[in-house]
Amino acid sequence: MSKRNRSKQNKKMNKNKKDVKIETEKSSMMDEWPEPIVRVQSLAESNLSTLPDRYIKPASQRPTMTEDAPAATNIPIIDLEGLFSEDGSSDDVIMAKISEACREWGFFQVVNHGVRPELMDAARENWREFFHLPVNAKETYSNSPRTYEGYGSRLGVEKGAILDWSDYYYLHHLPPHLKDFNKWPSSPPTIREVIDEYGKEVVQLCERIMRVLSSNLGLDKDKFQEAFGGKNIGACLRVNYYPKCPRPELALGLSSHSDPGGMTILLPDDQVFGLQVRKDNTWITVKPHPHAFIVNIGDQIQILSNSTYKSVEHRVIVNSERERVSLAFFYNPKSDIPIQPLQELVSTHNPPLYPPMTFDQYRLFIRTQGPRGKSHVESHVSPR
Repeated sequence: MSKRNRSKQNKKMNKNKKDVKIETEKSSMMDEWPEPIVRVQSLAESNLSTLPDRYIKPASQRPTMTEDAPAATNIPIIDLEGLFSEDGSSDDVIMAKISEACREWGFFQVVNHGVRPELMDAARENWREFFHLPVNAKETYSNSPRTYEGYGSRLGVEKGAILDWSDYYYLHHLPPHLKDFNKWPSSPPTIREVIDEYGKEVVQLCERIMRVLSSNLGLDKDKFQEAFGGKNIGACLRVNYYPKCPRPELALGLSSHSDPGGMTILLPDDQVFGLQVRKDNTWITVKPHPHAFIVNIGDQIQILSNSTYKSVEHRVIVNSERERVSLAFFYNPKSDIPIQPLQELVSTHNPPLYPPMTFDQYRLFIRTQGPRGKSHVESHVSPR
């Protein structure tokens, strides 16, 4: 072997060793949180008069507590009744409303969506009961940053990061091999049964909306679903618990971000407002409609549609008077399928904005960095 070839081989070997070292360090980093976990609920129940420094946001990120958008600027509310008739036809008016909402807002509320109201109420109240359990009962399900599955209190593994004022519980619904009831709470007694049934009904709603998203772009109605992996998709639930906060004007329950996945179906607390959506550089507080879901277009849908549909920044504010519980159900592509703009939506005049990337690769950003506005999807744009 020539000296030149040996040099090339040595460089390649050194690069491979460096790559392995980086991946090993990343893997190790994901095994545990960088600092001892403090439950926000415990802080809230200790009758604090001030806010710990770790939860005080920089001035530029703090909510304007007096800002309250008028009802006329609330996100669209769309009645899905009659969307699909028995003969398979669809309602053009409803389809057009969904199309406009996805292009202009990235958010909309749906009523008459097919999920039973009593199941929605039972799901939210079972989780409220869980968060009211003694600390020791909940710590049994403590999570790690590797999967986030279980009981948690932070996103991201940056040491010394400014944290959000919330606790949460994260669990898998699909694919079936990740669905492990032993990792779901066993108390209150009905929680596993209720959440399992809830997940099945919400998945059906997601499938219906996916058909609409495809059809509205002039595609075969199953095109988006096929791009996600057909029936082999991912679905998970994150239940958010926002305790009362002594200084809500300094904190956020969840920092500004766009959802990294495909689509989010949010069951809000319709008695306590908290979700804010960014529209034309203004934060609009969403007014939840009773027994409505809030549908949120995620980054993967934005990528598939080549930015025809928008994933939008949103955040959660907290208050000093009342706790808040919400359920975010994430409908995601199969984790190892490369997601990129659909060929039918690109041309010489409308080139693809994003290179292919699997959802596993994509979501690693938020799992390590935490929520950071639209920075990830924007950094993913292909150079012109």
